[in-house]
Amino acid sequence: MTTAIRVSGELVKEAKIYSKIDKRSITGQIEHWARIGKCAEENPDLPYGLIKEMLIGLAELEQSELSEYKFG
Repeated sequence: MTTAIRVSGELVKEAKIYSKIDKRSITGQIEHWARIGKCAEENPDLPYGLIKEMLIGLAELEQSELSEYKFG
C-alpha cells in the first residue's frame, strides 16, 4: 500500500544526497531511514551498526542469498 506523506524540504535534500551514495531512490532512502529509526526505538540498547547488519541479513534472507556462517 502506498500513502503520500509530507516531509520537509531539508529531509528531501539530504535524502537526495544519501540516495546517490547508496543507489536508492529518494523515497527508498527515506524508507531506509525510517526502518532504522523504528528498529532503534524498539531496541534502544542496540548500536546502529548492529541494526544495519540485521536489516542486511533480513534482506538477504528475503532474497534467498544465504551462506553458511563459519566460526573463528
